[in-house]
Amino acid sequence: MWSGKKSVAFQIFYDAMDIVEEKKQDDEKSALELWKEALTNVMPHVEVRSRRVGGATFQIPNPIRPDRKISTAMKWLISYSRKRNEKSMALKLASEILAAAKEEGAAVKKRVDTHKMAEANKAFSHFRF
Repeated sequence: MWSGKKSVAFQIFYDAMDIVEEKKQDDEKSALELWKEALTNVMPHVEVRSRRVGGATFQIPNPIRPDRKISTAMKWLISYSRKRNEKSMALKLASEILAAAKEEGAAVKKRVDTHKMAEANKAFSHFRF
């Protein structure tokens, strides 16, 4: 939602759900179930936070609160939808939702990269308070 345009954001989301309903391959899942699956596939479980210890800055892995998981996943879906090359925002969002439901796409890649970063810095987790 840009500039508080809530009704425009709702319309884009509902149009995207209609497009997902048309484009989906498997008939047993509805568009809303595909959206929930996409959101689950994009949700990160850990994140890295910078912490300064001594003179060095370490990336320390932290678990994420459930509400932050959902908001982060939505932000990633929206931001990577905006970067896609389709005509309308509804088409972009629908394509990103379909890709995320199949565990593909840029938003899922962002989650995988975040988890890799946390795994690589697991040795510094003792700096967490």
